[in-house]
Amino acid sequence: MTRYRIRAALLCAALLAACEKNAVQVLPTAETIPGGRVKFFNFGVNAPGVNFYAGTTKMTAILSGSGQEATTGVTYGGAGNGGVYLAITPGAYTLTGRIAATADKDLAIATVTATLDDGKYYSFYMSGFYNTTTKTSDAFVLEDPVTPATDYSVAYVRLVNAMANANPLTLYARYTTGDTTRVDTLNVAVAYKGASGFTALPAGVYNLFARYTDSTTDKISRTGVSFLGGRIYTVGARGDITITSTTATNRPFLDNTVNR
Repeated sequence: MTRYRIRAALLCAALLAACEKNAVQVLPTAETIPGGRVKFFNFGVNAPGVNFYAGTTKMTAILSGSGQEATTGVTYGGAGNGGVYLAITPGAYTLTGRIAATADKDLAIATVTATLDDGKYYSFYMSGFYNTTTKTSDAFVLEDPVTPATDYSVAYVRLVNAMANANPLTLYARYTTGDTTRVDTLNVAVAYKGASGFTALPAGVYNLFARYTDSTTDKISRTGVSFLGGRIYTVGARGDITITSTTATNRPFLDNTVNR
């Protein structure tokens, strides 16, 4: 009995120690989470898979089945970390996309210098066309002015143009779950590397299409896109505007990503 009492006393002492204010805390607090947010996209036509960096810090990587880092990286059309914002300490950074493959491993092929402010959200886009001779791709950074929704009956949608060989684009949305004659114009013409503001749309399913300002021809289209109430979305135009195939990897495409 004495032996059991000693063990019980030691257990109680350990529990009390764990509850002391000086005990190690394993849960993060608001003060320990960096205040900046950034996400990364590989929209560089013909670009290899990359890992994204902020300065010397690797922000994205993909694990293989063996638990080692995969050499595929974020491939064309993909978003780092599944399109989720990554926390980052506010400040000035050189943001890069670096080759993930064994050949030319960690070679920076896309570079942007940007200041990421506290409490703000940003997106880094590899864009344009990958140059196989210089091993470079175009890139740009945009602030994502996301704020908490004020109306949960609507979704908020904007357009980002990451197509280097496209004229300024206007995005339209045709309602398919209500008044099917309704077509919303979501922005004024957005030039390459530009973004529109967010437009409120009734929550529902839409067919999207983008046109040049002087045309009634759909340059890009996508059907059956769901927008949920209270959510914020960025539709990214990517690809080669000259491709007419409906199955080619580099065809014009409207990517849909949730910001919040």
